[in-house]
Amino acid sequence: MTNIPDVDAPDPGSAPAQIHAEAPGDHRGSWIPTRAMIATRFMELRKRRGLMITLIALTIGLPTLFLVIKLLLHAFVPHSYGPAGGFAVFTSLIAGVLYIFGFIAAMTLGATAGCSDLADGMFRQQVVTGRSRVALYLARIPAGLAIIIPMVAVAFTIICAVCVFSAPSSFDFQDTTVPLGLSLHGYQTWAADHPNLIICDFPYNGPCPGNEAEPITPLPRALAQRQAEQNYPTYAVTYDSPPYGEMIRAGLWLELEVIIAYVFGLWFASLMGQRMVPIILMIVYEIIFRPFLLSTKIQIPHLINLQRPLVIELAVAHFEPAGIGINYGIVNGPAGLQDSSHLVPESTAIAVAVIAAWLVGWTVLGAWRMATRDA
Repeated sequence: MTNIPDVDAPDPGSAPAQIHAEAPGDHRGSWIPTRAMIATRFMELRKRRGLMITLIALTIGLPTLFLVIKLLLHAFVPHSYGPAGGFAVFTSLIAGVLYIFGFIAAMTLGATAGCSDLADGMFRQQVVTGRSRVALYLARIPAGLAIIIPMVAVAFTIICAVCVFSAPSSFDFQDTTVPLGLSLHGYQTWAADHPNLIICDFPYNGPCPGNEAEPITPLPRALAQRQAEQNYPTYAVTYDSPPYGEMIRAGLWLELEVIIAYVFGLWFASLMGQRMVPIILMIVYEIIFRPFLLSTKIQIPHLINLQRPLVIELAVAHFEPAGIGINYGIVNGPAGLQDSSHLVPESTAIAVAVIAAWLVGWTVLGAWRMATRDA
């Protein structure tokens, strides 16, 4: 008897002729990252214990150690060491420690997130799951920011708490108690009673430049009043302890810088396919090149309109709270505050547009590199 094969049955040794379409609830092809993808990227970064310890040491450990030492010194040797807090300590820690090391920490975390799958050999496994490569890249942005933003916030909270509760009861400059919170007329009246201090020490641009000795005879009271009027904007933002509004603005400004640093590090590492070189280049940029890019001393008159959109630090510096002094400016006034007149001028609208354009541009370039990378 002859067996007639069933024409409708598929050949056991052949592959299916038709690939089934994706299930209606399957969103693996979407470029929008899911909550599960973000949580996975978050766990991958958090499990890197060496990286987490380093980031905590840079952001939280350094300012905390500095403040603990100052608190102990003031507790045991109060006559030699002043209070641990105050507005001067606040500006020093924000400008000299948390701003710089927060940038480095955020950029390091971004560089790690940008190439961790390549370094671990997991990129091919992620691609074959059918997930969108753009979604794989975008999921790393909220995952990394969920780590670095709380770190910087904790460090900033510690600084604010110590600087407020351990602030000095008065402001002393050159062994003279300077009353704070005076009106312009009150400040001019006080300056007329201390002409040598006002003219020779506060502005650093009076008739006592350099290391020349102060005159023996009292300086004119009228000159002291004129100098006080010029110096009043700096005096007005000098405080015993940082005001609450100033702390809020400084905290938001620091987080903006952290977000920019993370997104840039993520894109840079994704573009280069490695972590070490982007980290080294960004550290060199932050410590060496950034101060020069902010100054009008290297301003090119015919290219100033090109300098504004190309240097994002100019846009970030535009939102710097008054009196922080991060911009490596000219020292002015009793608190050593900076004069922002040396910065390249830029409007608020241009600053916002530059920051938004750079963040979107870096994200698009990073996603494009992820989408075109060979698996």
